[in-house]
Amino acid sequence: MSLYRDTGVVLRVQKLGEADRIITLLTRQHGKVRAVAKGVRRTTSRFGARLEPFGHVDVQFYTGRTLDIVTQVETLDAFGVGLVGDYQRYTAACAVLETADRLTAEEGEPVLRLYLLVAGALRALADGERDPSLVLDAFLLRAMAFAGWAPAVVECARCGDPGPHRAFSVQAGGSVCVRCRPAGSASPAADTLTLLGALLHGDWAIAEAVESGARRETSGLVAALLQWHLERQLRSLPLVERRARPTAAAVEETS
Repeated sequence: MSLYRDTGVVLRVQKLGEADRIITLLTRQHGKVRAVAKGVRRTTSRFGARLEPFGHVDVQFYTGRTLDIVTQVETLDAFGVGLVGDYQRYTAACAVLETADRLTAEEGEPVLRLYLLVAGALRALADGERDPSLVLDAFLLRAMAFAGWAPAVVECARCGDPGPHRAFSVQAGGSVCVRCRPAGSASPAADTLTLLGALLHGDWAIAEAVESGARRETSGLVAALLQWHLERQLRSLPLVERRARPTAAAVEETS
């Protein structure tokens, strides 16, 4: 019998037969893994509740001919507990899982960086200390960077001319200079480009100081970039509630 163990995040589950499920996980060492969890839909299952989306688990697998079999599960982080009661955080977390699933088409290929990004985003959303929209957009930008699709924020995406530039083209891959600007390019606010750079590089002090208008514009550009590269829209992304929390500056003004 060939056994192996790994830690992973449950991305989705599918019914199989009367009592089983196919569990899709993004794991630390083995990338995407699809495995059968036998009997988990029965009320007497030993680990059915542990194999739900958002779960961060330690899993032991038995290597099968087509799909591997889950034999043991231990919960590391029950992220779902901090997500299901808040619609904004829950929908943002759903978009995180769907993005990770789409970006890992090949099973069994290690994607450690993406696994860490997913676990970190779910932890931040479950903790509730940061604005869910900012957490989601930061994850999407860094996930695109992992896939080789990082947008140009300061330099021109086409000629590399140093910026900042006032035009932004999704098709061109980000900011574009006056010479390279294609027809139909957007002209985002300076704060929007600042926020894009801050989220991409994890500068939360700058990101959380940006006003709600620039946050909304940033979310629109991030969603457009992701859809362009994936060549289809995420089903979960239109459901995300983009209700920005007040900035620290706004709180001080009203107090």
